[in-house]
Amino acid sequence: MRVGLIQMCAGQSVAGNVAAASRLIGEAKAAGAELILTPEMTTVVVPKRELMLAALGDSADGGAAEAFAALARRLAVNLLIGSMAVKRPDGRLANRSMLFGPDGARLAVYDKVHMFDVDLAGGESYRESRSYAAGDKLVVVEAAGARLGLSICYDVRFPALYRQLAQAGAEIITVPSAFTVPTGQAHWHVLLRARAIETGAFVLAPAQTGRHESGRQTYGHSLVVAPWGEIVADGGVDPGVILADINLEQVIEARRRIPALRHDHMFKLFDNRDVLEFTAL
Repeated sequence: MRVGLIQMCAGQSVAGNVAAASRLIGEAKAAGAELILTPEMTTVVVPKRELMLAALGDSADGGAAEAFAALARRLAVNLLIGSMAVKRPDGRLANRSMLFGPDGARLAVYDKVHMFDVDLAGGESYRESRSYAAGDKLVVVEAAGARLGLSICYDVRFPALYRQLAQAGAEIITVPSAFTVPTGQAHWHVLLRARAIETGAFVLAPAQTGRHESGRQTYGHSLVVAPWGEIVADGGVDPGVILADINLEQVIEARRRIPALRHDHMFKLFDNRDVLEFTAL
């Protein structure tokens, strides 16, 4: 299977971002990609909730889902929009992945489970939970002849989630992201390779890159990682399309060589009362 990862620097206009992403998606299809993925916050990157709501306008997502469904149908391609901001009925937002099939049908929806609430060195602060409601469901779905497990960005720091996706049959795990530069430099490649090795799955991680209109700077380096942990493709720091050919037989082989997913029954979950405390003498 040929996969295409879209690396972009999204701005503050939903229509502008949909147009930019659509152009790159068309390039990926023309290059033979059967499964195409875009990064987290494909449709808009703004610093405040009020600006986000204004950018979305009167519709739940600024019309993006309808536009991408039509694009998937026109190109006859499996298309994962890594995430977009979507207004919920309760007035909050969801950070939502949407997977469209070659007929434009919406095959799956996943709302980001883990919220990015952190203070970084240099004064950067993020409080995703102020604007977004966390999802409460994990998603594995079949598309392009493979079983995909969906996740988004900060989820990558919670390996139990990925183990559940793999044990539910995921052969490919998607991690669309908008990593900051400091955490990207320190952790991006290591975390994604670890998730691939732990699950014996391909990891596809399309990313935002560069300095956005809002002033935020993201790391780029969209990655395709094989089940044995080797990096198949690295998108560097420029917007564009990253292509890779993957073979799902590698998933079978990696899990045969290291059958860790079958050994969880050997591990007993301990609660705090079971943890021994040692005092230095």
